[in-house]
Amino acid sequence: MARLRRKACVALFLFTLFIFGTLMGLRTLKPTDGFSDLAPGLELLPILGGRMSRETTASPVQSHQHGGNTKTALSNSGPEGTIFYDVHIFYYTWYGSPHMDGKYIHWDHILVPHWDPKVASSYPRGRHMPPEDIASSFYPELNPYSSRDPDVLESHMEQIGASAAGVLVLSWYPPGLADDNGEPAEDLVPAVLDAAYRHNLKVAFHIQPYRGRNDQTLHENIKYIIDRYGDHGAFYKFTSSTGKNLPLFYIYDSYLTPPESWSEFLTPSGSHSVRGSAYDSMFIALIVEERHKHDILAGGFDGMYTYFASNGFSFGSSHHNWKAIKAFCDGNNLLFIPSVGPGYTDTSIRPWNNHNTRNRVNGRYYEMALQAALNVRPEVVTITSFNEWHEGTQIERAMPKKTVTRVYLDYQPHGPEHYLELTRSWAEQFKKEKQQWLM
Repeated sequence: MARLRRKACVALFLFTLFIFGTLMGLRTLKPTDGFSDLAPGLELLPILGGRMSRETTASPVQSHQHGGNTKTALSNSGPEGTIFYDVHIFYYTWYGSPHMDGKYIHWDHILVPHWDPKVASSYPRGRHMPPEDIASSFYPELNPYSSRDPDVLESHMEQIGASAAGVLVLSWYPPGLADDNGEPAEDLVPAVLDAAYRHNLKVAFHIQPYRGRNDQTLHENIKYIIDRYGDHGAFYKFTSSTGKNLPLFYIYDSYLTPPESWSEFLTPSGSHSVRGSAYDSMFIALIVEERHKHDILAGGFDGMYTYFASNGFSFGSSHHNWKAIKAFCDGNNLLFIPSVGPGYTDTSIRPWNNHNTRNRVNGRYYEMALQAALNVRPEVVTITSFNEWHEGTQIERAMPKKTVTRVYLDYQPHGPEHYLELTRSWAEQFKKEKQQWLM
């Protein structure tokens, strides 16, 4: 009897351990809401403010009117298969390597200190030392590359085409400007446009915050981009609800400028309104807090997106809020563009931010996010991201890597194409369901 009781106790213990492990895994799929576990209110802003935060087969320059009508051509056939212009993916060109740039850029990112000195004192400082130690929890199959490498750019366009995403959303700073850890890269835009064109992809612009950005300087940015790139065959345009074929711009951290200032630029009665001019466009603001939806409306924006790939990280990025946000947008003639990602882990650059990690669970987290997006029947879905390696949101091919001091995460038991393949599968599902919605 004693032996039987011992066996029963062991079995009960193992069963309890299994249940506990399962619950801990599920916790990553349904995290707690909002910013409460980071800092009260928008004291999170120190994180957001510092985030990451050839040959041509045909002429890439076309007339302004033919830049990319996504209503009449929702999809197209590229070298890698059918692509869909209502699936957008965030793309970064801030990486550098000694081979192309004389040094590593961004792969050697600093360890960002916590804004509370008491908390910061408990974590390491310094910067990463590539190529063995890079500022990511994953390791790229292309190694720590340069965004200026033509072969890398070509590989990226092939991978994006393979994922079926039709529009890459290029992180953009004005000429001579960059994020705090990078160097200016605006001169790369022509190469990105040309490479995208060869793969039937389109390029939209993700305007990043920079010192002095406001409604006036953004107006100048829009003029610069449209004058310089608006005639390119890869320049993305969206057909608005009024039937106008317009460029579309994502404005990151738009809440840093008050809606009263944005309205001077984005409403017809504004002092320097873009509306009805040659530079009229679709402007998509970032929704972080719930109150931002009213500010976005008052500012004259055309829609809102959520960006963050961590479910529960913000009001906007919390999947269970998307239905209400979509209803608000529908009621006010705004686009709601949810952002989905395969997971989130930024502890390689913010070692104190482990509580916002969202495990990939071999792709299940990504599929949950994609299903949540499709459930609200959006016009467009954005993917965070193709290659934001610092925050572990990339779907770019990664490889297993082990060094003396580190073991990197990878996509096993699946192959390096796993998240590209998942994206294509869900993009095809999105197109299928969208056709039913429009019937």
